Amino acid sequence: MHLGEIFMLLAGSLAVTAFARWRGWSAPLLVMVVAFIVSVLPFVPAIVVDGELVLTLVLPPLLYSSALEVTYLDFRRSFGQIRRLGIMLPIVTAFAVGFVVWLIAPSLGLPVALLIGAIAAPSDAVSAAAVGRRLGLPRRVMTVLSGESLVNDATAITLFRTFAAIAAGATVTWFDGILSFLVAVVVGVGLGLVIGWLVTILRTRLDDAAVLGTVSLLLPFAAYGIAERLGGSGVLAVVASGILIGHHAPRTSYATRQHERPIWQSIDVLLEGLVFGLIGLQLSTAVADVLASDLGLGTNAALALAVLGTVIVVRIVWVSGGYAVSRRIDAWLAPVRTRRGRRHLAEPKLAPKELIVISWAGMRGVVTLATATAIPAIPDDPAAADTVFLVAFVVTVGTLLLQSTTLPLIIKRLHVADDDEREQDRREIRAVLQRSAAEGLAYIENRRGEWHERYGTELTDSVIDRFVKRIRADATRSEDLATDAAAATVSAQAELSSISRDWIAARRRVVLAERDAGHLNEEVMRELLFALDAEELALDSRAAVRDDARGETP
Repeated sequence: MHLGEIFMLLAGSLAVTAFARWRGWSAPLLVMVVAFIVSVLPFVPAIVVDGELVLTLVLPPLLYSSALEVTYLDFRRSFGQIRRLGIMLPIVTAFAVGFVVWLIAPSLGLPVALLIGAIAAPSDAVSAAAVGRRLGLPRRVMTVLSGESLVNDATAITLFRTFAAIAAGATVTWFDGILSFLVAVVVGVGLGLVIGWLVTILRTRLDDAAVLGTVSLLLPFAAYGIAERLGGSGVLAVVASGILIGHHAPRTSYATRQHERPIWQSIDVLLEGLVFGLIGLQLSTAVADVLASDLGLGTNAALALAVLGTVIVVRIVWVSGGYAVSRRIDAWLAPVRTRRGRRHLAEPKLAPKELIVISWAGMRGVVTLATATAIPAIPDDPAAADTVFLVAFVVTVGTLLLQSTTLPLIIKRLHVADDDEREQDRREIRAVLQRSAAEGLAYIENRRGEWHERYGTELTDSVIDRFVKRIRADATRSEDLATDAAAATVSAQAELSSISRDWIAARRRVVLAERDAGHLNEEVMRELLFALDAEELALDSRAAVRDDARGETP
């Protein structure tokens, strides 16, 4: 594709996405449909896409953006469930789909059948997460879905590259495949943690939002590329670095966080639109080639529908069965580990209706489509690539149409919401804000003498007294303490803005300490920090306006 074609595709997919979001429709599906309609127009040239290039350019930033939002503590607590769904389920799905494909179309050969299974294996939780946030799914369910979508991409891509090499004619033994997988995991995770640690140090010591934002944009490509060159999993390197950096993001400056968040949201919209648009543009050519293939449209359609049904059924059986087995193992291991003096961290308990939601949230998305465009030439059957592409398309569209559109109804009908969790969040917020208020007041009292000398006794005592009265008067509605207290201080005297900054810093330290101690959920912490960041931004904005009015240079 030429630069002009890429720009037109990005602009068109963005326009369609904006319309779909405005109407509340599925943006990926609409982008794909519009792109397919455009592709059949006589004046639109055939699109030739380098699938490996798409995989390299699109996947790292999408994964990194998702990893930044993962709550590390919840991820660790739910890792048993994430491991079952993110590692074991893609493997089981790949072999189950491969067996079904081999039964229906044995002429494709077992390597191609397994290749189709690897492509259809990874779920994409973007749609499910969006629905879950809107409808208030319990956090433990959201953690499992988000964590699964990050880990299963690495599993599926490793399987994809192994089976793709076999289908292309390479000699790969089972031992080679297992060894390759283990090396990919160790090198990928290790490199990702090292890169994440180095970048975290940089982010905590450098207060330049523009530079750090640029580093953030380059990091996923660097982590992916270096890991792949060393034989590791680029996906896991990106995920590991993203989770580590996201966990330590509250220790960076508020300006950096405010700068990065909208950038990654915009990148997600652009790249997802690009991938679904590319698939839609290539669909008409793939269908024409399938019609001319030896299998014919009927067999290919039956094959695609069979794969669609297989991925749905396998997920439902695995989610419920795997959870039941895991609970039994947990019950057996708990007393054994306790006797040996080891801490037993049990998985969060999931209700049956929550398991139903997880089992139905198996939509396929960007990874399935991107890997379908990256399959190598198959010497024994060149037309097999078109069959693989068609199956990937049907599975993606089918799961989005069937599961994505019905998931909100299932969540509402089953009443899958945790009111206790929301009340717990409110209690945590009240406790943290009250403690941070006490911490801030103690800090101010310790600095009172210094401020007496700097600003004068009368002015300092006047401002601090108003500050304390406001806090004590509003003790029953502690959620508003931050805004009211800062507003009272700043409005009293501009020269005492350092009090407000120190007050914000003190409360931020308390919030982080509570998170690190396990007393505050990470998502709640982010909400509190977002409010503190906005407060500090407002303080800086007022200072800048005041300096401009005085004709001073900040």
